[in-house]
Amino acid sequence: MPDLREETLGAYLESLFGSPVKIVGLAPLGEPIQSGALKGYGYGVPIDVRYEAAGRRRRAVLETMSPGPFGHEEMADRAQAMLWEHGAFNRLPRHAPSIDVGGFQRDGSLLSLGKVEEPFLLMEYVEGQGYFQDLIRLRDGGALTERDLARAEALCDYLVEIHRLRGPDPGLYVRRIRELVGHGECIMGLIDSYPPRHGFITAALLEEIERRCVAWRWRLKGRTHRLRQVHGDFHPWNILFREGSDFTVLDRSRGEWGDPADDVSCLTMNYLFFSLQRSGRLEGDFEVIFRRFWRRYLERSNDRELLEVVAPFFVFRGLVMASPLWYPNLAEEVRRKLFAFMQAVMDAPVFDPERVNEYCGE
Repeated sequence: MPDLREETLGAYLESLFGSPVKIVGLAPLGEPIQSGALKGYGYGVPIDVRYEAAGRRRRAVLETMSPGPFGHEEMADRAQAMLWEHGAFNRLPRHAPSIDVGGFQRDGSLLSLGKVEEPFLLMEYVEGQGYFQDLIRLRDGGALTERDLARAEALCDYLVEIHRLRGPDPGLYVRRIRELVGHGECIMGLIDSYPPRHGFITAALLEEIERRCVAWRWRLKGRTHRLRQVHGDFHPWNILFREGSDFTVLDRSRGEWGDPADDVSCLTMNYLFFSLQRSGRLEGDFEVIFRRFWRRYLERSNDRELLEVVAPFFVFRGLVMASPLWYPNLAEEVRRKLFAFMQAVMDAPVFDPERVNEYCGE
């Protein structure tokens, strides 16, 4: 955290108010006021700011948030909380008002974010075609080519490589497993997006799956040694191929660290999903790719433990694919097999890639 200096704070307040500002003094809240830079200022220390603007003496409190294990580990977590606070404080009667929300830049200057209505992200454009187009071609009767096999191998080797990097904080593994079950984008959020009933999918069925996933959380949360660098949303719409096996990935999600099972299940579940749409089972070209991928990943990563932990990650992806919201035109028989697969892999103490059709009720 940079030192909080009078000159940078004054410049920020002048840009905020549109008039000259004089800083009278700074101090941690409750301590004697002082002039000059505030040395040793850190996260979570409220600062009493006294200043003059438009001929009036004023006073404010500048707050930051400490990194911590309750969803505040990353800077983006803390930014989310403070952006919310700025708006929410000012909507509640009798609440102390928020003047602005901002951030410290690398040079120690302060940046206002209080007028932001919606955030945006500016990215470089990348050429390429979505990998899903390859899977659609195979689903619709296209022949399996050497390029298809080479691309699957390249994706496998990419995951092996990024998964070699160990995470810095075991608590991030506990968080990732907790969010796998409870996050709005993951299992519970997906379950809540289902209608009260859709054919055979009832509230009772979804409740049963949710309860079982909570039990799986308790089985996995202690395996903090598995924390690795991950993509977090490694599906075919987030992979762009150019010539041959040259590719770029898009839109990594839900944190930099997690269990490798997240990425492996995400991609390989799509091989099953497209095969179920084509023929109602994992067979033919998709079976070749699926099994080759799993064999190659396990051999090159030497991560046999993945087979013991992958079940709830499969459930997460299966709930997306079986969803009437995300796939309204999916055949009911495909949905049934996806639900059978989810329940069967949760029953199995160890996932066996050779038994996928059995898991689907075949």
